[in-house]
Amino acid sequence: MKIYVAGHQGMVGAAILRQLQARQNSGADLVLVTRTRDDLNLTDQMAVRNFMQAERPDQVILAAAKVGGIVANNNYPAQFIYENLMIECNVIHQAYAAGVQHLLQLGSSCIYPKNAEQPMRESALLTGTLEPTNEPYAIAKIAGIKLCESYNRQYGTDYRSVMPTNLYGPGDNFHPENSHVLPALIRRFHQAVRDNAAEVVIWGSGNPMREFLHVDDMAAASLFVMDLDREAYQAETREMLSHINVGSGTDVTIRELAETIAEVTGFKGRLSFDTTKPDGTPRKLMDVSRLARMGWEYTITLDDGIRDTYDWFLKQRDKDLRAK
Repeated sequence: MKIYVAGHQGMVGAAILRQLQARQNSGADLVLVTRTRDDLNLTDQMAVRNFMQAERPDQVILAAAKVGGIVANNNYPAQFIYENLMIECNVIHQAYAAGVQHLLQLGSSCIYPKNAEQPMRESALLTGTLEPTNEPYAIAKIAGIKLCESYNRQYGTDYRSVMPTNLYGPGDNFHPENSHVLPALIRRFHQAVRDNAAEVVIWGSGNPMREFLHVDDMAAASLFVMDLDREAYQAETREMLSHINVGSGTDVTIRELAETIAEVTGFKGRLSFDTTKPDGTPRKLMDVSRLARMGWEYTITLDDGIRDTYDWFLKQRDKDLRAK
């Protein structure tokens, strides 16, 4: 079985590759194919075509994407929609052209309308207006779902899509401006401890609720969905509603998240909330009942996951410092 993992250097792709390598080490007859961004530009149609024709993998896992937080999505909307559309179109079409029957593409919970009923079901797709700040990215991810569904409908392929909730874990982006809320808070609290700061200020009221899933759980769920036989998969999906939500099915307030990160990082000061800053959507929770019926549930608690992520953050910083 030859499997191409697109985006293997990203947080999710790396986690999926680790789990595939573990299967390999346990005796599974797998050939794992990867390419760095320098080796293969997935926005280049001809390069992707030549790669797929040469490698002809049995399966493709599409974890490659241009991703970022609210600031990045706001500042670079053209790059987000263009690059993600091109990656999906090139990989999905050229996989089909090379005879690939099995493909899994990873999306995002931002595909759902801003005011979708909570928890968000798969059927909420295309029922309302998207969140304006990440609309270009969301539209690209919706297009990826519809590409998979359309190729299945017309060509009889078995292309599947999984829509994760907010992910975090080893390999995350801790950039002070372009990261998501959980890694951004880890960095902020770590710096506060380092600088012996008396206070950490957090945007908003702290009341919005968010769901988080450790990236190793996401990788396990992705391979679980990929491994399902076609009948089992189709029993829970429809021809043009084929995507599956992946999450923990539980959420916490931003205040609770900050308190947990403060405890993990050892911050003893005050937490204050700047209510002049926007809260964003009050709640974003995935309905994961479809995946649960299929037989998969998350295993890594938020507390354990944050500790694992902070440990990776510290080791990575030490590694970067030694490299300098």
